[in-house]
Amino acid sequence: MVKTKTTYEGGLHCSMVHEPSGATLSTDAPVDNNGKGEAFCPTDLCATALAACAMTIIGIYGRNHGVDVTGTTIEISKTMSANPRRIGKIEIIFNMPDREFSEKEKTMIERAAHTCPVHLSLHPDTEQVFTFKWSR
Repeated sequence: MVKTKTTYEGGLHCSMVHEPSGATLSTDAPVDNNGKGEAFCPTDLCATALAACAMTIIGIYGRNHGVDVTGTTIEISKTMSANPRRIGKIEIIFNMPDREFSEKEKTMIERAAHTCPVHLSLHPDTEQVFTFKWSR
């Protein structure tokens, strides 16, 4: 079990520490929900976690099958819904590096993204859209 510690700093800011590594991050409430938007908000982290998780699973596939995915960049868009306020949609665009990928590799990479634990953990009402842009 991995532990993190979160401290409420006041002013709608929180700071987090990942206990095993000591890595830190902070959050602020978004401007549209009483914050100043001075840092990631918790729902930004959720959308970002989805992208990072999917990319990690893609990276594992690549490492295990000799497929280099180094240099992939990811664009993340999050749309909030109201009543209740929640993440309604997360759109993730994977800009794949300019390399020759076989059709099988492309298929396996796209399938791998949909097996990440964050994708499988989000509520089914949260729409998740994964788009892959292949250079070749």
